[in-house]
This record gives sequence, structure tokens and C-alpha cells, in this order.
Amino acid sequence: MKVNCPTCKKEVQWSTQNEFRPFCTKRCQLIDLGQWANEENAIPSGANKDAETSVPDMNIDIEDIEEMLAQQEQDFFNN
Repeated sequence: MKVNCPTCKKEVQWSTQNEFRPFCTKRCQLIDLGQWANEENAIPSGANKDAETSVPDMNIDIEDIEEMLAQQEQDFFNN
């Protein structure tokens, strides 16, 4: 099955061989994570779901996110 990457919209294969699915690359996966962390993405809920607005676009430093994730992975496996 083929799906579109949520970040760049490139068509990618949905399979267990694609470790980043539904994303095409780790970069797109991290961009999406950064958008959630910056609250640019949100799931509307409750009484205020119609009043929620998007957060302005912010610069995302991919290298910092990758470093943070690598440190968390290292901490996880060392404990």
C-alpha cells in the first residue's frame, strides 16, 4: 500500500521495511514531532474545540531534535 508522507506529501510505501512510516524519512518524522512540540498541531477537544487556533510557524532546528532523541534513546538503553 502507498500513502503520502504527512510532512512533504511524497508517496511512500507503507510496509514494515519502512521504519519511518507513514513518513518518508527521519527528517520528515522529526519535523512533524517538532510541530507537535511547538503546539502547531493539536487535536481539538472539549468545549473550546472551535476556538482553537494554530500557532504561528516557528523555525525548527532538526539537529537539536535529533540530538535530544539520541540522548533519550541512550538514556533508555543505559537504564
